[in-house]
Amino acid sequence: MKRLSLLFLVVFAFKLSAQEDRVITTAVPFLTIAADARAAGMGDMGVATSTDAFSQQWNPAKFAFAERKMGIGVSYTPYLESIITDIALLNASYFNKIDDRSAFALSLRYFTLGEIELRQFANDPGSLAKPNELSLDGSYSLKLSETFSMAVGGRFIRSNLKIPQANNTEDSQAATSFGVDIAGFYRSRELAYNSFDGRWRAGFNLSNLGGKIQYDEGGQENFLPTNLKFGLGFDFILDQDNSIGLTTEFSKLLVPTPQDFNNDGVLDSADNNEYQNIGAFEGVFKSFGDAPDGFSEELKEFTWALGAEYVYQDSFMIRTGYFNESEEKGSRKFFTLGAGFKFNSAQIDLSYLFSTSQVRNPLENTLRFSLTFNLGEEFFNE
Repeated sequence: MKRLSLLFLVVFAFKLSAQEDRVITTAVPFLTIAADARAAGMGDMGVATSTDAFSQQWNPAKFAFAERKMGIGVSYTPYLESIITDIALLNASYFNKIDDRSAFALSLRYFTLGEIELRQFANDPGSLAKPNELSLDGSYSLKLSETFSMAVGGRFIRSNLKIPQANNTEDSQAATSFGVDIAGFYRSRELAYNSFDGRWRAGFNLSNLGGKIQYDEGGQENFLPTNLKFGLGFDFILDQDNSIGLTTEFSKLLVPTPQDFNNDGVLDSADNNEYQNIGAFEGVFKSFGDAPDGFSEELKEFTWALGAEYVYQDSFMIRTGYFNESEEKGSRKFFTLGAGFKFNSAQIDLSYLFSTSQVRNPLENTLRFSLTFNLGEEFFNE
């Protein structure tokens, strides 16, 4: 169990950083955490990588290119493990190919903040609160040609973070919202080069497009983490046993930049009220040109990542990656390592993160696990 003050301390410190550097913050940030070990081992990327059971989070259009009839994936990601032992992100995914050209998928992400002990007085026996957040997703993907597919997805979001006063649970209500994903994926035919074969990959995903989420009636409305990801990759197929995939990915939150609307030199409550008046969809368009320092600051709001994956006989994988975010916009910078082991229809993946930033990463020195089952008939994509 943790004291309530610890949770407040973490949130308060994060808000101070946001005010100082104009970091863009949103509600339900758990939606942006890499929920599977394969993506985490490649620098938190997945929009343009090859298809797997966890593609729902990154790019559901990839499911149309799946090589097996169905796939099931479960994963576990500890969070703030060096400080607290029962905060974690759990994920379960499922996809099923309807035919060679289409597929549907479902997934569930559950983020638990463990148990928090609530006390009104020092000798109060207290009560326990278990704040948590979850999302339930569904998607449909369709090949529009032999090399390109698109998908649309829907996401129900529930955030139960409000702490009840004393033992009054009636004051604690979960906030809900709904988001939409629109994604596309390109996968070229296998091409012959001088000493190897190759295949190009590209993808994009506009995710969590939806209305704001509100915890109290008449209270502050919070933006969802509407996000645009796009990436490009290439597979070096060296022979029938060895291949190397290289991928790069870019990402931008389509959320307005906090700024000093009244030009008094500080971000205060008046600026926050002005910020709250921006609508959810209006904010998407504003996000491309509202940074106070102009185009140079807009570029800083993009993150980028590089990832590599070596595959031997489709049974052993080694991965690495690097993720970079501007120091003024959050300063997430880290290297990752990962590995995968496949036996028959089952595959286990794990990853590890090394932070290279002065700002400590909540997932630093954390080992993440995923388990995947690929079942049913095979589909052969050229």
